[in-house]
Amino acid sequence: MLDGPLIAEWLPVSVAALVLLLVAAGVAGWVDAVVGGGGLIQLPALVIAVPGDVATPFILGTNKLSSFFGTLSASWVYLRKIRVQLVLLAPLVAGAYAGSTVGAALSRYVPRDVLTPVVLVAVIAVALYTLFKPTMGLHHEPRHDRATAVAWRAAMIGLLVGFYDGILGPGTGSFFVILIVGVLGYGFLQASVNAKIANLTTNLAALVVYGVHGEVLLALGLAMAVMNITGGFIGARMATKRGSGFVRIVFLVTLSILIVKLAWDTVVQFTGS
Repeated sequence: MLDGPLIAEWLPVSVAALVLLLVAAGVAGWVDAVVGGGGLIQLPALVIAVPGDVATPFILGTNKLSSFFGTLSASWVYLRKIRVQLVLLAPLVAGAYAGSTVGAALSRYVPRDVLTPVVLVAVIAVALYTLFKPTMGLHHEPRHDRATAVAWRAAMIGLLVGFYDGILGPGTGSFFVILIVGVLGYGFLQASVNAKIANLTTNLAALVVYGVHGEVLLALGLAMAVMNITGGFIGARMATKRGSGFVRIVFLVTLSILIVKLAWDTVVQFTGS
């Protein structure tokens, strides 16, 4: 926790901590808008900056509030520039909401020390697959013409990644992107717009749960949301302007950060240090 006098009871952080959180929210919004994974930046910043006597659900709820508005702004920019197909988007969103709800409900029963190493292996595999297929996702070449073939695959992607988001979470947007690219043949840019809306759905599902229980630091969350919106707006504009090649590079960098984080979490779990 960053030391210093608290600003106010309704904003329970020091000035230095607030500055850290606002910067982190802006950067997280940018990363989320381009390829997903902003939670790797924003959530650890909240854990560091918010006083230790604040319960964990309040940190998670505040993170979801900020992320929701940032993802919403990025989705709006993408939708103005890129056309989406409802045959893909509708089942993707429905599956994501259902999967996130189930994952959140089961999260308390599944040991994190089992999940983290499994996810680490999956992320390394995804990073290597993307790295050694340099043309993958650079061109938008959908593989399935029939609406039913697209719809059920999109629903399965939504369920799988939504469940992961509810039960663990880090890198959700990146998993949406790589599965839409790899399974459906979409370009990174086109995959990102669909991933944004699906991730918006999973954020909303979680935010509803935290909000109903009053587990959100509202003033702090809204302040961070302003920066997250700004970062999301800038990131989405850059992505739509620079195209799939740019998104692919950010995707690989984000996966690298995720690999480091998950590897560290795994070491801590098994060494107890």
